[in-house]
Amino acid sequence: MARKMLIDGELEKPNEEKTQYDFDLFVIGAGSGGVRASRFSAQYGAKVGICELPFHPISTEVIGGVGGTCVIRGCVPKKILVYGASFGSELEDARGYGWELNERIDFNWKKLLLKKTEEIVRLNGIYKRMLANAGVKLFEGEGKVVGPNEVEVNQLDGTKISYSAKHILIATGSRAQRPAIPGQELAITSDEALSLEELPKRAVILGGGYIAVEFASIWRGMGASVDLCFRKELPLRGFDDEMRAVVARNLEGRGVNMHPRTTLTELVKTEDGIKVRTDHGEELLADVVLFATGRTPNTKRLNLEAVGIELDKNGAVKVDEYSRTNIPSIWAIGDVTDRMNLTPVALMEGTCFAKTVFGEQPSKPDYSHVPCAVFCIPPLSVVGLSEEQAIDQANGDVLVFTSTFNPMKNTISGRQEKTVMKLVVDGETDKVLGASMCGPDAAEIIQGIAVALKCGATKAQFDSTVGIHPSAAEEFVTMRSVSRRIAAGKPKTNL
Repeated sequence: MARKMLIDGELEKPNEEKTQYDFDLFVIGAGSGGVRASRFSAQYGAKVGICELPFHPISTEVIGGVGGTCVIRGCVPKKILVYGASFGSELEDARGYGWELNERIDFNWKKLLLKKTEEIVRLNGIYKRMLANAGVKLFEGEGKVVGPNEVEVNQLDGTKISYSAKHILIATGSRAQRPAIPGQELAITSDEALSLEELPKRAVILGGGYIAVEFASIWRGMGASVDLCFRKELPLRGFDDEMRAVVARNLEGRGVNMHPRTTLTELVKTEDGIKVRTDHGEELLADVVLFATGRTPNTKRLNLEAVGIELDKNGAVKVDEYSRTNIPSIWAIGDVTDRMNLTPVALMEGTCFAKTVFGEQPSKPDYSHVPCAVFCIPPLSVVGLSEEQAIDQANGDVLVFTSTFNPMKNTISGRQEKTVMKLVVDGETDKVLGASMCGPDAAEIIQGIAVALKCGATKAQFDSTVGIHPSAAEEFVTMRSVSRRIAAGKPKTNL
């Protein structure tokens, strides 16, 4: 019996069932979301093809690699460098625990870079095998949409082959963008920053988001002088203001030179390095200037507008709540849609797509209670609403519980760096609306807290939970006293 799918009250038309296609699904883009959607669709019995650009650690419009940004030039290699940078302070702290270390400890950047590259090559191979094991046909080359049910793949040898597909999924992700500053060609993006041949001694970073603060931590942790320039009063716009202040304090405490309310106006190449001018008239010298000023959806070369697919003003593919475009046979997931640009969210969207189209289970991605982490040193992790969001959305009073303490490890090492934890609670229902933490192992702890929030946990249930002692995590179930109560309707700050 032919499958029927009901979405938005419209059944697939019978004549569509009789049309013969090369594939049930063809995916353009083999990053996290595209691979997930392909594999799960194949498990439901679909005949699936997928195309991806050839592999290289640094992307261009015609270079990418199976695994996508996260695996090749994003989350994974970044986290490896964060681990590498963390050992510097760990070795300092070890002296307080009796480890007698020589005064001079050398760091070999090239060795770490080689290990990082070996790991992403290994993962690239694993993703290819995952596709093959699922029965998904992989094409290496550049794909574009040429019709509602047709894609064209420009293969590595220059030949072009067209394939028909009942459904087309766009999962091409996003790319780092560069601001239009004189001398901008002298700067690099996160792609190049993960593959620098030499470790910079002096770095200037423009941006206040995830990538900016993470690379500030990485390079500073490896011994470089770092200047971080950002437009707002605090970095990490969109996060809880109190936690943003904690991150800024920690970065400064570890030696990052902070330049709030600052942007760059010009880069000039000199014999001594890159001269960086700011809008305050400052001049900084750098070996490397990193632009961490956002990302743009990868849609330019896909031929989407010619086919009639609607894009927003930033070039992102417009989709409905099922990830379907205005053309019924074409879908899109992940960063290319610019909804919530996180790898696990792309995985969720890919899963929901496969269930909807091939699993007879129409499924909408649920963007509530999505946890995330910023892997600065120490890391910040959050789930649910920030204090500012809760004030804006709650009907009644908002209760805020906080705990600031010296981690047990620091009491012996002597490191002056506090961990901060926070719960935001609905004063009327006692429901926990949000949780955040800045401190060691924050991401590991918040992942567990996210399950509780997803289940609708109340503050009373947190309080009745027995803690693990001694641990930092137990603070989340021992915060008894209200730090502050905010009356409904109090205006938000703008930091």
